Amino acid sequence: MVTNVATALIGIGDMWIVGQLGDAPTQGAVDVGARLFAVLFTVMNFLKTGTTGLVAQAGTRSGADAQAAVLLRGLLVGLAIAALLLLAKPLLLPFALDALGADGDVRAAAGIYADIRYWSAPAVMANFAAIGFLVGQRRMKTVLLLEVAYNLLNVGLGLWFVLGLDWGIAGIGWSSFIAEFAKLGVLAMILMGGAGGKALWKRARKGGIARLSELRPFLSVNRDLFLRTLVLVVALAGLTRLSAERGAVTLAANGIIYQLFVFTALLLDGFENAAQVLNGERVGGKDRSGFTAYVRAILLRGMAAAALLSLGFALFADPILASFAATEAVRLEAQALGWWLVVIPFLGLAGFVLDGVYVGASWTRHLLLTMLGAAAVYALALWLSWPLGSHGLWLSFCLFLVARAVLQLAFMPRLLNREFAPRSG
Repeated sequence: MVTNVATALIGIGDMWIVGQLGDAPTQGAVDVGARLFAVLFTVMNFLKTGTTGLVAQAGTRSGADAQAAVLLRGLLVGLAIAALLLLAKPLLLPFALDALGADGDVRAAAGIYADIRYWSAPAVMANFAAIGFLVGQRRMKTVLLLEVAYNLLNVGLGLWFVLGLDWGIAGIGWSSFIAEFAKLGVLAMILMGGAGGKALWKRARKGGIARLSELRPFLSVNRDLFLRTLVLVVALAGLTRLSAERGAVTLAANGIIYQLFVFTALLLDGFENAAQVLNGERVGGKDRSGFTAYVRAILLRGMAAAALLSLGFALFADPILASFAATEAVRLEAQALGWWLVVIPFLGLAGFVLDGVYVGASWTRHLLLTMLGAAAVYALALWLSWPLGSHGLWLSFCLFLVARAVLQLAFMPRLLNREFAPRSG
């Protein structure tokens, strides 16, 4: 949970830093840029989640050699994706900015930020796979220290570049670029040290990582996770597109609410990470009773954390939102939406945890199906709630979170029976 809070500080820090410039279009541009990279980069987060689940299963089934193979496949696939993204940049980047509905000053500022940050793609993809490997091995203290250092560097550089050197929104792009490659360098040193490094060298020398027969299980799991994440980020991008159609003030206000939602989601995703590892290990050990016990325990603890988050927002949402707002108009609109921050932790918690359960068990096809079903509910709700303005957007998003959890719970009994069916003979 603490590790994920550190991750959340990137978007929150960027939004706060730019808010100090007192310009609503620039603050809106940061939200557009962040959502753009949610589509281009975060959609590839399957490299992290898929690696985590497979590494956890391999730890109880096959040991260090199999875990090293999972990491090497993750790095290979990640760098191939980064190469494709960079080749497609001249066409893909303008198309993505246009698709998010930005224009005028917002479009110009978002383009500056995105053009710089885009080049961090190789580091981002490699970092996804490496972090997923460490989480799957339960090396969370290492991940925590790394994420805290990465975020401090990112925020520190952002403050220096934007407020000290007066680079404007370009400073946010450069701080993200530098921090991402610095993170990759430290991860490389961690992975290549000690017995883990020897296992990686040994598995790399054996070869065969790129053979289709070896890659097929990894690609199968990650294909479904990619499509599931793509549906999610398109749903999130819809918030930006529909906000942009209502002007720079509404875009900036919803952007602040969104960044605080991301903070909430990443904090509660600590329980998702726990479910990925613990339930993945139980699948590897064919332990049904342990699997279901972990599901119940993680859900109960997650609900307690959600209650604390909701209480915090109920008490302090107004001053928090005021500290982010670039203008008085942005502050008023954001504060009018603040009560959604109180209900979102409760409505999202079950879906976050069950995502981890499904990933840990490699039930990725059904995870995709539940996301598609929830997206259909979301699209219908957006259409029906359009007259409600920004409140309609957040109402629809909350219904999306609830629908996802309901569908996940509906599939689970059949998946449990299939996964833990007694073996014949």
